[in-house]
Amino acid sequence: MNIYRFTNVEALREEIFRSPLEQYILVSLTDREINLAPHAIRRMRQVAEDTDVTMVYAWYREVNEDGSLLDHPLTQYLPGSVRDDFDFGSFVLLNAADVLTATEDFTQEESNYIDGGWYALRLRLSQGRFFQMLPEYLYTVKRVDYRKSGEKQHDYVDPRNIRYQAEMEDALYQHLFEVDALAPTEKKTLVFHADDNVNKPEASIIIPVKNRVRTIGDAVKSALSQTTDFDYNVIVVDNASTDGTRELLKSIDDSRLKLILLDGSENLGIGGCWNEALLSEDCGRFAVQLDSDDIYASDQTLQTIVDKFYEGGYAVVIGSYFMTDFDLKPIPPGLVDHREWTDDNGANNALRINGFGAPRAFARDVAREILFPNVSYGEDYAMCLRLSRDYAVGRIFDGLYYCRRWDGNSDASLPVSKVNEHNAYKDFLRTNEIIARIHYNQQHPISEVEENE
Repeated sequence: MNIYRFTNVEALREEIFRSPLEQYILVSLTDREINLAPHAIRRMRQVAEDTDVTMVYAWYREVNEDGSLLDHPLTQYLPGSVRDDFDFGSFVLLNAADVLTATEDFTQEESNYIDGGWYALRLRLSQGRFFQMLPEYLYTVKRVDYRKSGEKQHDYVDPRNIRYQAEMEDALYQHLFEVDALAPTEKKTLVFHADDNVNKPEASIIIPVKNRVRTIGDAVKSALSQTTDFDYNVIVVDNASTDGTRELLKSIDDSRLKLILLDGSENLGIGGCWNEALLSEDCGRFAVQLDSDDIYASDQTLQTIVDKFYEGGYAVVIGSYFMTDFDLKPIPPGLVDHREWTDDNGANNALRINGFGAPRAFARDVAREILFPNVSYGEDYAMCLRLSRDYAVGRIFDGLYYCRRWDGNSDASLPVSKVNEHNAYKDFLRTNEIIARIHYNQQHPISEVEENE
């Protein structure tokens, strides 16, 4: 059984028609040479036949330059695994009949997408069918990407990928339409009254921290240096630091600095620390994010964010950030502004992207109704996804924030297993959101009149 190199959907259909007696087709997704383990194909076919799935993919190993092997496990495909960078490995086994059925109405445009329509194809194949991951190492390929995890995070913002991003957005929109999971088009807006916030600051800058003595001073200084026409405070949640972070915080003499000191018995992640600040009596009307190793780009950042809340009655406002090294020197990709966001389709396209951007800010009362999941990865994505379903999102495309990349970043150099854990969690969040949207749309069907407007 030969492995067919995928180029586009039209060519794949022709290949299947040329082999009408084959129930399955092996499809390579990369140009890397694949070295199969003994009986690998037999094993994949056996699983496909036993479970009647439409796709089977398997774990693999990469061969390093020195000849050593790197295990590359994968994650199970979920209904919410709609990010366009989902890793299937180097090749997959597909049910040929399912491919033909799924692509009967594929357009020439879809087949001519930069990725040949692979993203659109696998989204269509996932509708009502299952993909099976084999947690067995069935082949090896040569390793070609030696970058650390933190260096790969922003590949999607490469300006060279603008056309690709637009095509993938179209493919996802079509998929969400077909499964009735588009976000509601009508968005709630908020009205902020002065008498709703009596005796509280207008805004709070929230900084969760644990063992960041090297950077927390810079972050707090940046927060306390904001120039505003309203009162604000800075809430730092110290999650049982033991490296001198707590002592440094206690030495700062400024009445605007509010410390929440945890002893560790609470077992809180970053999301749990956010909830401590959000629910505290010191929290202002707007809760604004600042990570403990980052700083704001100017003393006007907070004012700009709060003005944006009032401009559109938003429940969440998200800015743009500059990637820098520890000394604030620009590093690729430079400004990350999430220009892929649009008011019309941003809430849908966000399911394809791994983050919303920074700095993030939330209307306190709405965020209190939802709260963050108590995790240390994806907590912000969960909150933004949930809010974007119902509420208008304010975007600021100017750089407001310096995101410092250094060896102390929690995501600077992660093993494959940890990257998979993070991706699996966000796929769970997307799955939850898609199911919620389907349920909402079933309860609120669009009338024929509305569809024709």
